[in-house]
Amino acid sequence: MALSYAARRRWSLLILLVGLPIYIVAAVSLTGWIDARWGRLPFLAEIAVYVVLGFLWMLPFRAVFRGVGKEDPETTKGRPEDRP
Repeated sequence: MALSYAARRRWSLLILLVGLPIYIVAAVSLTGWIDARWGRLPFLAEIAVYVVLGFLWMLPFRAVFRGVGKEDPETTKGRPEDRP
């Protein structure tokens, strides 16, 4: 079942305002756990972990975010030169 444009906009807003801060806390907690368990990672390895975690959160939500910043494709109004 495909989501409508309005539903994708609502879901993307919810994901960014609620889900992303929760994910950030989880990622920082994970790196803190790694630090407590095995000691501090080297600087470049720690940066790599944050970069990987930074990209990892958006993979499941690609379909939700795709095309949200563009004009609603479901509306019939278009540019004046497109109308008959």
